[in-house]
Amino acid sequence: MQRTARTMAGIVAGLALTFATVAPAAGAATTSAPEPGSVAGQTQAKDKHKPKHKPKPRTTIADIAADMQPGWNLGNTFDATGSDETSWGNPRVTEEFLDQIRAQGFKSIRIPVTWGQHQGTAPDHTIDPAYLDRVEEVVDWALDDGFHVMINIHHDSWQWVNTMPTNHDAVLDRYSDTWTQIADRFRDADARLQFESVNEPQFANSSGEAAELELLAELNSVFHEIVRGSGGGNATRPLVLPTLHTGSDPALLDALAAEIAALDDPNLIATVHNYGFWPFSVNIAGYTRFDAEVQQSLTDQFDLVHAAFTARGVPVVIGEYGLLGFDRHTGTVEQGEKLKFFEFFGHAARERGFTTMLWDNGQHFDRTAYTWRDQALFDQISSSWTERSGTASSDLVFVPASGDITEQSLTLNPNGTTFEALLHDGAELAAGTDYTLTGDRLTLSTALLERLAGDRTPGPADELVARFSGGVPWTVHVINQETPVLGAASGTTASFEIPTSFTGDQLATMEATYADGSNAGPQNWTSYKEFDVTFRPDYEAGTISLTPELFAEVNDGTVHLTFHFWSGDTVRYTLTKSGTTVTGAP
Repeated sequence: MQRTARTMAGIVAGLALTFATVAPAAGAATTSAPEPGSVAGQTQAKDKHKPKHKPKPRTTIADIAADMQPGWNLGNTFDATGSDETSWGNPRVTEEFLDQIRAQGFKSIRIPVTWGQHQGTAPDHTIDPAYLDRVEEVVDWALDDGFHVMINIHHDSWQWVNTMPTNHDAVLDRYSDTWTQIADRFRDADARLQFESVNEPQFANSSGEAAELELLAELNSVFHEIVRGSGGGNATRPLVLPTLHTGSDPALLDALAAEIAALDDPNLIATVHNYGFWPFSVNIAGYTRFDAEVQQSLTDQFDLVHAAFTARGVPVVIGEYGLLGFDRHTGTVEQGEKLKFFEFFGHAARERGFTTMLWDNGQHFDRTAYTWRDQALFDQISSSWTERSGTASSDLVFVPASGDITEQSLTLNPNGTTFEALLHDGAELAAGTDYTLTGDRLTLSTALLERLAGDRTPGPADELVARFSGGVPWTVHVINQETPVLGAASGTTASFEIPTSFTGDQLATMEATYADGSNAGPQNWTSYKEFDVTFRPDYEAGTISLTPELFAEVNDGTVHLTFHFWSGDTVRYTLTKSGTTVTGAP
């Protein structure tokens, strides 16, 4: 999916949360609903669509939000800003596909919708009936599958809603017209359909945050008035209101909490997004591990959200979550560190009663093969919905491809579980012989590692599995490795590749400094550059590419690079830049 960049000011100041963008969907069908507010009216599906799953009777808004857990986003589909739902590369939505998503255990689905390119001009801003029909069709399929469904105004937030500071009346008119049409179309839809006022609200050329908070409050108020005033099922339909940027800064949370209190409506849900501690989420500034600081950042954000809403009786939906590195190189966040993040994320959200909706723009669940592209990741995510899993300090153990092999240790993180066994090919290994456990320190014996190393060919050698009393087992990859070798290279600022023999190792991060020790390249507040944005490894091709984005902010002269690998090895490399010409040598 495509995402909007976040301001660096807040990132450098707080090195905290980041957000992402999505958009809605299209569908068609009319709904026949009984009297609003009745149990039958809130559970009955359309006459022409026999529900596949009978929904529970509606109770409180907190119960509804709890019943939505877990949730999933139909990203890069109806939120696409092209001509239709396939314009960002995903296939057309089918009933079978939604059945498959339901079968994965998801109970709610957020269908982001971008309306702007399917909308006429003033004074009516008429939405293309065919597009509205298609959105309704997919909504109906999802409701028939038993999902709670959320639709919204998505990328419109940065396409035209964001001009509100300088184009106030025109934006408000268009926003009002848009929600009037959506509310009218879905007036009598099943009560499990929810409306979200706007995705990741943002404003350009404003006088500051205070003014932006006022504008968002105005939009949320108008949205609330239009939907509630449209009657039918909309009189009590759950409505979802976001913070500014769907962020978790205290001022943003307090502002939305005050809005919700003023609206005095028992059927409101607060929403924020969470993509983790930003430097870890994109791999910059040396944050390659899910360490105590990254974990504390997530804890602090969740505590603030809980205090602002959940503790006051307002349910919270994390409308999008994930890691921003998912939209980039598959190694931006190392697999084990990624799994530890999602293990803790699910636990922390469950502990605070949040509903979570995984952002998936097609990079997670394959929409044609109906399989998870990373099954281990989904196993960890789905397990976190109900229980904790044991992890370890790493999922990588490197042994030398030549020379002596010695014992190696990992620190286990039981996370409330108990270590039970270490397995190889499904068979339990012998404690005291193959490994020892002292407290939470797991030491793999020299004999075991020699056996697993095989013929010592550089690269993956074998795997071990640590089994705990609950949750997902922890896989440890044993890798034969030697210090990587980088070759001399020449190229341009538009295309520069360093020949690299990785010899079994994996690249963690890269530093760039000038001869005087000052930081070189973009994000010069840190020497550690952003993975994939400024550099990226290609293990199959045997290269490390340095991008035009890196050189765009590198001065002519000498630049010293330090490549950090997951084995712990580092390799120094020197660049010489003159205009658009670049040469390099180890």
